[in-house]
Amino acid sequence: MRLFALFICSCLFFVACGNSEKETPTPKKKKIVYDMYEPSEMAILMNKMYDYNLQLKKDVLEGKELTKFPIDFMKIHSAQLTQEKHRDEGFESFSKLFIAAEKEIFNTESPLDIDERFNTMVNLCVACHQTRCTGPIPRIKKLLIK
Repeated sequence: MRLFALFICSCLFFVACGNSEKETPTPKKKKIVYDMYEPSEMAILMNKMYDYNLQLKKDVLEGKELTKFPIDFMKIHSAQLTQEKHRDEGFESFSKLFIAAEKEIFNTESPLDIDERFNTMVNLCVACHQTRCTGPIPRIKKLLIK
């Protein structure tokens, strides 16, 4: 009887050891997918306009001769917005005023001081952004000539 009990125990031992390797599932690695932000055409254009106007501000402060109005700014009327629903009459009005104000900076026959013309353009940007997409306002205000 002892022999039989020893035989049964050893069989169970070997069976249990063999099953433990087969039953342990290997964990599957989950593929991580990142949702990366891709800026819209308008966001890219506005960043370019900011960079250009930052350099323009430096040129104005240094008294350098200004070149001509950047034609790429005209894309403001057609560039895809982050939220297309914001392309409404208000946006169109502000964009036309912005283009006119930006062109006025390069008007050498204007009776207004260059600093005043530049700040008018910057204030139009701020005014538009107060109606939608308010995040960049502090950055835009840094363009003002004091």
